[in-house]
Amino acid sequence: MSVVEQYARAHIVTDEAQDPPAVPVALRYDPEADPRRVRVVLPGRHEWVFARDLLEQGLRDPAAAGDVRIWPCGRAQAVMEFRSARGVVVVQFDTRTLIRFLRRTYTATPVAG
Repeated sequence: MSVVEQYARAHIVTDEAQDPPAVPVALRYDPEADPRRVRVVLPGRHEWVFARDLLEQGLRDPAAAGDVRIWPCGRAQAVMEFRSARGVVVVQFDTRTLIRFLRRTYTATPVAG
């Protein structure tokens, strides 16, 4: 197995009172490119790359590195905050989705060449 790619539905959190609509998000891991990093791709080709360990830690306790912050939100949700020159994006995921993705990354191995 090489690249792990998982599509998920997540909610972009805004200041509006209504429930935000779900948006498609791609979670990617490529052990050939960098076995320590994962990618989160939001609609509009907004992509963040950060340490896989940060994702794992952020599912248990608040964690931050650079422009990315991750924290648990209750028992079933996790929040990711991404900062850039264009502003801040806050995305809420089902924790199960992120755990499933993480498990798949730990079983992925680089293709022998």
